[in-house]
Amino acid sequence: MSFVPGLVLCRRFHDEVVGPAVRRSFPGLRYAAGRLDSGSELLGLDTPRSTDHDWGPRVQIFVGPGDLGLPARIETAVAAALPPSFLGYPTAYAGGPTTGLGVLSAHGDRHGVGVVELGEWLRAALGFDPRRGVRTADWLAIPTQRLAEVTGGAVFHDDLDELAGIRAALAWYPDDVWRHVLAAQWTRIGQEEHFVGRCAEVGDELGSRLVAGRIARDLARLHLLLGRRYPPYGKWLGSELARLPGSEPVTGALTALVTADSWPDRQVALCRALEAAAVRTNETGLAEPVEPTVRPFHHRPFLVLHADRFAAALRAAITDPALRQRPPVGAVDQFVDSTDVLAYTERFRAAARSLR
Repeated sequence: MSFVPGLVLCRRFHDEVVGPAVRRSFPGLRYAAGRLDSGSELLGLDTPRSTDHDWGPRVQIFVGPGDLGLPARIETAVAAALPPSFLGYPTAYAGGPTTGLGVLSAHGDRHGVGVVELGEWLRAALGFDPRRGVRTADWLAIPTQRLAEVTGGAVFHDDLDELAGIRAALAWYPDDVWRHVLAAQWTRIGQEEHFVGRCAEVGDELGSRLVAGRIARDLARLHLLLGRRYPPYGKWLGSELARLPGSEPVTGALTALVTADSWPDRQVALCRALEAAAVRTNETGLAEPVEPTVRPFHHRPFLVLHADRFAAALRAAITDPALRQRPPVGAVDQFVDSTDVLAYTERFRAAARSLR
């Protein structure tokens, strides 16, 4: 059986099976359909390995607020119309409630079609309804992984005429929020860029490598933010950076940074990566240009960018007084690094509220 990319599979599943079943049972129903929830396929990064769990023929059906009594009836009608398999893949899933949707199985007890009122889903997935506007607090409370999924997934059908506008509203940060998020990312880097050399100086090679890895991760996220791409979670961070146009020098520098066997080589790679991000920051035009070359860390023999200079320039360019007064920590996934927080809407919203 040849591999079919997940979004291609799901689109055909809707167009050839699910959509016709809905229209037969509910003629005239206005609904939307797509895949905006979760999965590597929403980023176009699924492979045959992805098929071992939570992957397969799946569709989200959204109805309007006047059809609140329909979701259960639609799911029942769709379930009755599903063939045992589609394009060679079973249409049923097996697995417990703690394992997500589960694995495709000819003996599964659930299907991959969910039906929900659109506003209800938006509030559950994002914590707010972007059709009513996106506040600064909302932007800062959404992990970039969630934004990447909603804006990077696919819409198969939209009689509601809502999904395109929702995705456009979430396509990218307003400039002031973008400045705030970039400033926070530069702040993180500035707090540790000199540790790589300091650890090496005292003979802590492991410590130097660990800090280099942290900074490489922060720089990867920074370069994506500079390129107007929502950084995905760790598994796909390198893959998404590699897809960014013109990223080859950056990925080369970051690879050298995390693989260098000596501090001098590590410092060369670090400087290359820092200066590339500095130049790119200036090119955005979001703030007054800052001199983008490395220099000694005070009187110590380590070369750094003094990344706080870029953070300060970006914060100074923010025009919203309330945003300028916020703590310089950025969006929720710039100061929270727990999957068990970032995967749950109420938890990441609560974490973001704690810093107001």
